[in-house]
Amino acid sequence: MTEKMGSLGNFFLYKCLFALTFWNHISLSVENELFRSVSNYFPEDGSDKKVKSLPLLYTNNHQSKANFDWVVIQNTTESLSLSEITNDNVKKLIALLSNFRQGSRLQNLTLTNMSVDWDSLIKIFQTVWHSSIEYFNVNSVTQLSDIKGHYFDYSGTSMKALTIKKILITDLYFMQDDVYKIFADMNIAALTIAESEMIHMLCPSSVSPFRYLNFSKNDLTDLLFQKCDKLIKLETLILQKNKFESLSKVSFMTSRMNLLKYLDMSNNLLSHDAPDVQCQWSESLTELDLSSNQLTDFVFECLPVNIKKLDLQNNQITSGPKGMAELKSLKELNLASNRLADLPGCGGFTSLEFLNIEMNLILTPSADFFQSCPRVRELQARNNPFKCSCELQDFIRLERQSGGKLFGWPLAYVCEYPEDLRGMQLKDFHLSELACNTTLLLVTALLLTLVLVAVVAFLCIYLDVPWYVRMTWQWTQTKRRAWHNHPEEQERALQFHAFISYSELDSLWVKNELIPNLEKGEGCVQLCQHERNFVPGKSIVENIINCIDKSYKSIFVLSPNFVQSEWCHYELYFAHHKLFSENSNSLILILLEPIPPYIIPARYHKLKALMAKRTYLEWPKERSKHALFWANLRAAISINLPMADGNRCGEMD
Repeated sequence: MTEKMGSLGNFFLYKCLFALTFWNHISLSVENELFRSVSNYFPEDGSDKKVKSLPLLYTNNHQSKANFDWVVIQNTTESLSLSEITNDNVKKLIALLSNFRQGSRLQNLTLTNMSVDWDSLIKIFQTVWHSSIEYFNVNSVTQLSDIKGHYFDYSGTSMKALTIKKILITDLYFMQDDVYKIFADMNIAALTIAESEMIHMLCPSSVSPFRYLNFSKNDLTDLLFQKCDKLIKLETLILQKNKFESLSKVSFMTSRMNLLKYLDMSNNLLSHDAPDVQCQWSESLTELDLSSNQLTDFVFECLPVNIKKLDLQNNQITSGPKGMAELKSLKELNLASNRLADLPGCGGFTSLEFLNIEMNLILTPSADFFQSCPRVRELQARNNPFKCSCELQDFIRLERQSGGKLFGWPLAYVCEYPEDLRGMQLKDFHLSELACNTTLLLVTALLLTLVLVAVVAFLCIYLDVPWYVRMTWQWTQTKRRAWHNHPEEQERALQFHAFISYSELDSLWVKNELIPNLEKGEGCVQLCQHERNFVPGKSIVENIINCIDKSYKSIFVLSPNFVQSEWCHYELYFAHHKLFSENSNSLILILLEPIPPYIIPARYHKLKALMAKRTYLEWPKERSKHALFWANLRAAISINLPMADGNRCGEMD
């Protein structure tokens, strides 16, 4: 008989090992009926292997075996998962759990979808507390009602961690301390109460063994654990997705947690906009998560001094720390998804090794970053609106020289500005050295300016530009004075057929040949000569301008002597000015003697141009050709003028 029972037990154990490939944990639905016998799952051979997970299924078949070998279960099972717990089957659940005394193999218990009152929940907790269970998970508790004070015996427990998620309290009026006190005084290492709309938690009444607390996704506020000195063993505190608002109050909350290393305050409403408000953090805190809050630049004035890893992602920070207390231990800093316009320097944290500034507003990161942060091993700067410019090119060059510290290079680094370069990878962006080197550009511009000034100065001297400017000014001033002093004279008709301009060295030819043949010959030609027609008291320039203005033509007697005369140059300039200002054909050139081009001064470029473009009359040496010369000259100046008093044809002064 004993041999048969041994074979049957081995067979059941073999079946359980086979069932383990289909279930990762025990699943048991507890109701007011009997449990199915699990004798089928024990091996029939002589195997001594233990079962870590056993599926226990409820059945309504009343013919199933009701006898259950609890000793076998507690010796072969480590995890148990039960669901659909109600007030109707709580007693059977407690009876089941009571068999797992301390020393049994059951260590993990999960209860899901519970709909019980407060009294039943406390009884379940109390039973678990004095069992072999070390890790207790409760998921989704509804209809939690009739809350009142309970005595809870924490002594002699094997419990290490309790996790509660999604508790719904239906009582409208109850003493909150009756709920919080039960959990606050638990003598376990880890407690999680999440997604339960919890608004507060009491400070433990004595020194707590808590090393891990997770109150995420609740409605906790700044009042939590203020002035609480009982959490001196706490190492990890997770308070993400609550309603904390003051960073300074959070710091004071941790000030008495002597062993706290990790604090998660992400996804709250934290701010710190008053730089004069003091902060007091736990000196043991080395990792702090402040992501997804409302923190600004002032956050750097309220940070733990011994922090090693800091997460400030998704806040409202616009610039790096300035004038802050040094964070000499900081190695990892996450500033992604803020409003940074440039890379923060490492003046305040000289040990920084990892920096994340992704998704900010950085156009041109500072090229001196790698010099100020020599210990940085990895820089994450993806998804910033980079402006492809000289500054950015300098940053890329220095980054390459530093050994390629940019994470995600080059695919995630593209130009955003200017628009014509949008989408271009930064590795393909290049500008010339001249365009980016300010010193070289300034020197080049200065040299070009000096060359340009030198060229202009040379041309001004070579072409006598100052002389022309001075002449233009004198002509303008003379015309203006003439208009204001004698406006009636501006409307008078022409008085002379021609104004004669010649060198004094050529005066004999002018007086003996030109004037007699024009004024005393056929026709009535009136000539304006400076010796007889210049008005005493007026300047020479003014007289020249007046004579040219009152003459229909201007005759220039050209010779080597002419080009050497300053006054001849004046007269030619003013006559040429009239030629263009009045759009008239008033110049007559007489070449008295050939003029070699090399003796014409550079400033006489107008004379060169006139001789090259205009037809001139050449004085013939043969006397037989003189008659034709005078006939052509008369024809050139032929015009009918009204006779002016005291200035008759043929009269010589």
